[in-house]
Amino acid sequence: MPTPDAYGQNISLWQMTDPPSIPDAVKALADGVIPRGVLRFTSASTRGATLVGSSAPTEGMLAWLQDVNQLQVYDGTAWVTMAVGTSVWTTISLTSGWTQDGNSNGNFQYRVVNMFGEDTIMFRGGIGRATYPGSVPSAWTLTNTALPSAARPTSKRTFVVACSDTNSDRLALKVDLQPDGHISLWGTSATAKPPWVSFNGAFTSL
Repeated sequence: MPTPDAYGQNISLWQMTDPPSIPDAVKALADGVIPRGVLRFTSASTRGATLVGSSAPTEGMLAWLQDVNQLQVYDGTAWVTMAVGTSVWTTISLTSGWTQDGNSNGNFQYRVVNMFGEDTIMFRGGIGRATYPGSVPSAWTLTNTALPSAARPTSKRTFVVACSDTNSDRLALKVDLQPDGHISLWGTSATAKPPWVSFNGAFTSL
């Protein structure tokens, strides 16, 4: 009779006293080892169609999803994302009047990461503005081109960013990330005309 492994993982090891059967010995080993490794699937739907019946997921099982580059673990109830693949920073195209690298903070950029099982967009860099119109609007659309669908929230996300106190009676402005992928900046006025706005450290869930 096959004997469990010495590491307490319930992997059956064929014994010399068992009836000779290479296929059965290999199957016993494979059935024990494969579920404890990192399984690879092209997508979550493929995983769901494959892990059924006697191969249904068990608590602690790991799976890598190739379409979204995510490592997920089954917690006994659901698949939870543990990590994502490398997410490169992408520079955001600005509307006229705004420039990159405000206050030498670097270009205004974003990337999508996964934090605690939730897709999150992170920002860095700064934007600048040399002059303001005579009548200063309270809001600006910063994005010349909308962010791609993977970087758009399901509903509006509002967060606060820092700005210069030069020519400004405030040190922070409001930002709205819209479901259509555009970013708007709020809070400027005749007495709030900061030459730069920083997005370093800003992030929000999608």
